[in-house]
Amino acid sequence: MRPPEREASSISLKETAMATTLERRSTNRLRGLRCRACHVLQPADERYVCGECYGPIEPEYDLAAFDTESLRAEIERGPLSLWRYAPLLPVAAPRGHFAVGWTPLVEAPRLGAAIGVARLFLKDDSRNPSLSFKDRPVVVALARALELGLDTIASASTGNLAGAVAAAAARNGLRAFVFVPAATDESKIAGAAAYGASVVRVNGTYDQVNRLCARLADEERWGFVNFTLRPYYAEGSKTLLFETAEQLGWCLPDHVVVPVGSGALLTRTATAAAQLRGTGLAEGALRIHAAQPSGCAPVSDAVLEGYRAVRPVRDPVTVARSLAIGAPADGDGSVEIIRASGGSAGSVSDDEVLEGCALLASTEGVLAEPAGGVVVATARALAARGAFADDESVVLSQPAATRRSTSMSLIFRSSRARSRIDIPSSRRGSCGTARSGAS
Repeated sequence: MRPPEREASSISLKETAMATTLERRSTNRLRGLRCRACHVLQPADERYVCGECYGPIEPEYDLAAFDTESLRAEIERGPLSLWRYAPLLPVAAPRGHFAVGWTPLVEAPRLGAAIGVARLFLKDDSRNPSLSFKDRPVVVALARALELGLDTIASASTGNLAGAVAAAAARNGLRAFVFVPAATDESKIAGAAAYGASVVRVNGTYDQVNRLCARLADEERWGFVNFTLRPYYAEGSKTLLFETAEQLGWCLPDHVVVPVGSGALLTRTATAAAQLRGTGLAEGALRIHAAQPSGCAPVSDAVLEGYRAVRPVRDPVTVARSLAIGAPADGDGSVEIIRASGGSAGSVSDDEVLEGCALLASTEGVLAEPAGGVVVATARALAARGAFADDESVVLSQPAATRRSTSMSLIFRSSRARSRIDIPSSRRGSCGTARSGAS
């Protein structure tokens, strides 16, 4: 069923946003959309798959056309958000956009000591507006939706993307529909509903929800951020490494450990590294490592077992539900990138995931959702395998904050907070008196 007609105020806001986008097209060097399968370069129009072979497409830039020092100066003069990298993005920021990105990169010595990593950093994307790194790809996809004149955006989601889509739509006066597996934790979608999105629970896995959205995309002129807008959506993920390199003094880290669901963040981490080198903004090798829970680890299993391609997981079972994507869209590409970079992967149990969350909280004061625990546990496993030298920098991508949810209770039970002490009977009276006097 199509949504009701837009009100005039919504039309006005959208037309204003379209008419007043930043002067991006004069400063970036977008050449078009290149197919990853047949390598044909195509116009940056409404297409979201290759017009020749229906393969995946992604923006391509003329990196040689940039002057390194001019580009660096332009970036450093830019806003403290991901839009400071507008010359390397395919769209312009809409007026009144969220300040997404430019999240902290902090040293984590106490966590590093606990897991055996000498030079450890956290890139904390839980500081984004909807508490998740998903704000990055969503705001880029939304900017493209505004350029195309769309009035509705939508997505399939395991939870975090739902909130990011709903928040961005509310900010820009668009309608939002989010489709989630019926088993999704209430805390993951409460925000989406509060932002005014229509939340649709679907009986099935994320991959089944995604297939439903693919059919809907053929029927409705909606912008499905991770489907019909995917070439632009995925570009937002590059900005995490752009920021990391800039925050390290325009230097690539030696290692980055990335949580993998669809694989978009991992593949665009490699894209970002190539673009930083191609423009002369940063140099150095970067080894990319995948972090997945053992209950849904198609990419990590392929890397660790030597498979050429991922083997889909039909029924993911993991506490890290945001990573429960059994047939990742960028799975094969992730495997290829990991191997080419000299990286590796981790497949960690739910107990290890929850212990990772508890360690992150107790050593660095960061409350992460289980996906963050997957990253910590994977880094610990990689360190035990000798993946990191003492003088090498290791960056952990912390993707989202935890909510007051079932997973939070599980983390609590796995931590040292469960410890109890008995108050001697001789002290109980004084404790009671003190408690009463303070009330």
